[in-house]
Amino acid sequence: MNGETRFLADSMLGTLAKWLRILGYDTTYYSSIDDNHLVRLSRAEGRILLTRDTGLRKRKGLWCLFIKSEILEQQLAQVLESFHLRVDNPFSRCPVCNTALEDVPKYEAWGQVPPFVFQTQERFRLCPECDRFYWRGTHWQRMVERVERLKK
Repeated sequence: MNGETRFLADSMLGTLAKWLRILGYDTTYYSSIDDNHLVRLSRAEGRILLTRDTGLRKRKGLWCLFIKSEILEQQLAQVLESFHLRVDNPFSRCPVCNTALEDVPKYEAWGQVPPFVFQTQERFRLCPECDRFYWRGTHWQRMVERVERLKK
C-alpha cells in the first residue's frame, strides 16, 4: 500500500482520522453519521473503514480494520503496520477537512494570521477548501517528534 490508501474513520475515531491526515493519508471522518450511510460511503468511495464498532466490522462486502486500542499511538501503529504504510508525506493535508494543502507566498498570509506569526514565520500553507493557514508554530516540534516516532 502507498499514500493513495484511503480511509474512512467511524465517529469514535476522530483523533485517529486527524492524525492520519497529518501523516498525509486521505481520511474522511463524520462526527455523526449512521452506520448504513458510513458503509455506503466506504463502499462507494473505495475507502477502508476504520472502526471500533464490532457490529460494523461484521458487515459483508466491506473492507475494514477493527481498531483494537483506545490509545492514539497504538491506533496509528496498528493502521500503519496493517497496511504496510510509510510516513513519507506528513503535513500535506488539512487536518480539519482532509484537503491537500498548498504552499502560498508569505504575503497571502498578511491579515489572515496573527501579526507575531506573520513577522516570525517565512513559510505558510493554505487549505484551499476551508481557508485555514498553517505554519510551523510552537506546536510544530511536538508534532514532528510524534511523526518521527511513528517512522521507526
